[in-house]
Amino acid sequence: MPAAARLSFEKPIYELEERITKLEAAQKSPEEADEIRRLRRECVDLKKQVFGSLEPWQTVEVSRHPDRPMTSDYLNLVFDDYVELHGDKSFGDDRAILTGFAKLGEQKVMVIGHQKGKTLKERQACHFGCAHPEGYRKAMLRMKNAAKYGLPVVCFIDTPGAYPGIGAEERGQALVIAYSMFEMSRLATPIVCVVIGEGGSGGALGIGVGDRVAIMEHAYYSVISPEGCAGILWKSHTHKEKAAKALKLTSRDLHRLGVVDDVIEEPLGGAHRDHNQTAARLKMYLQKSFRELKSLSTEQLLAARYEKFRKMGIFTEGATA
Repeated sequence: MPAAARLSFEKPIYELEERITKLEAAQKSPEEADEIRRLRRECVDLKKQVFGSLEPWQTVEVSRHPDRPMTSDYLNLVFDDYVELHGDKSFGDDRAILTGFAKLGEQKVMVIGHQKGKTLKERQACHFGCAHPEGYRKAMLRMKNAAKYGLPVVCFIDTPGAYPGIGAEERGQALVIAYSMFEMSRLATPIVCVVIGEGGSGGALGIGVGDRVAIMEHAYYSVISPEGCAGILWKSHTHKEKAAKALKLTSRDLHRLGVVDDVIEEPLGGAHRDHNQTAARLKMYLQKSFRELKSLSTEQLLAARYEKFRKMGIFTEGATA
């Protein structure tokens, strides 16, 4: 793996793995085989130690890892027969949000997700995962189609935030996000949302209202990016680590505060190390969630979804009272 894709705190792990690789290539004696087995156990323990005690800012770094699986990867690994649907019937097609029909096992679903892109050309076309208003309008159209045909909706969240440009603001960025949240709150079909990487600000919330909201173990979900928070509170992005800690944006914090329902465990060393195993765990979670939601009537589904989001912030209201 190129050095550019290695995070600073992963350095001891890669050094140990390189040592193991060299020994495996030159293995000639039983003693060397024993040494390789010992080093492999040591490497597993090191990964558990490093990734089991990540600081909030380190979690943000993992969530942004260039090799981390994106929506397009999960479309290939989790679903079958994906058919992409384009455009918002109003302005154009926003590549920062992918939408389309797919099959999850035997279940037909509608998949909606942010897409950052892998190459520089793709990232520029996708605006690095920052959607414009037409992206959220496209998502809303697909959700309404899903409700019409009785299909569950899967939303993958992976964005640093909605696109902040002048054109996006002129086309009603804030209004479209608010309207998208309103429409999702009353959509008469099961919705499962998963934060697979970055969950930044209103850009994430725009497709984040669901019956189940889960987060990958090393993803983050926050009202603002750590750099944005540091710029506002401390007038410099250099305080991003302090901001990340204050925002309580890790999966453990979010689950404890009731912002997310479930945390999906990642393979040892993070999702960027094993796409297939990560996809298998995500698929199991989606199938389990839809089996549970299938037993609810539409009235029960909408009432539970409403209550789920209404009770957020109860701690502040209680303290004020």
